[in-house]
Amino acid sequence: MKYLIASDLHGSSYYATKLDEIIKKEKPDKMILLGDLLYHGPRNHFPEEYDTMKVIAILNKYKDSIIAVRGNCDAEVDQMVLEFPIMDDYKVLEVDGLRLYLTHGHINDKVPYQDGILVHGHTHIYELSTSYINPGSISLPKVHDEHTYIIYENKCFQLYDIEGKILQKIQF
Repeated sequence: MKYLIASDLHGSSYYATKLDEIIKKEKPDKMILLGDLLYHGPRNHFPEEYDTMKVIAILNKYKDSIIAVRGNCDAEVDQMVLEFPIMDDYKVLEVDGLRLYLTHGHINDKVPYQDGILVHGHTHIYELSTSYINPGSISLPKVHDEHTYIIYENKCFQLYDIEGKILQKIQF
């Protein structure tokens, strides 16, 4: 099964459109969205082409394929317009014998997990290791300049920039 993992879209219709193009190209079976989908938050600048209505329309097209968790900028009002659940603080996903603990990372970045991989966004800083995966931010990267996402398939996580260049890879 193929998964696309992204985080911290923050209402950017420009990067939601880029994500839509990536989805059409990669054709993942499921998408994992690690929160902060619509609102930019008080500590962030407005992302490029801030337009939550366009973002809602793009994301809702994939409502049956999205697995999402709540970010610190996500609220109940966001759930009223999104047609897939976003209000869980974390989820556990078993994939290819790997246990993935999905969370945004703002409540605490150490959800109760054993024998698994913590997968979270929030920091806007990408990282791949054997115990921790962070896709960075597709719209508002910090530290690194690249706007990034991850493709998971066959026990391999590959970090890409939005132009499709592989930046990092880890195989389990």
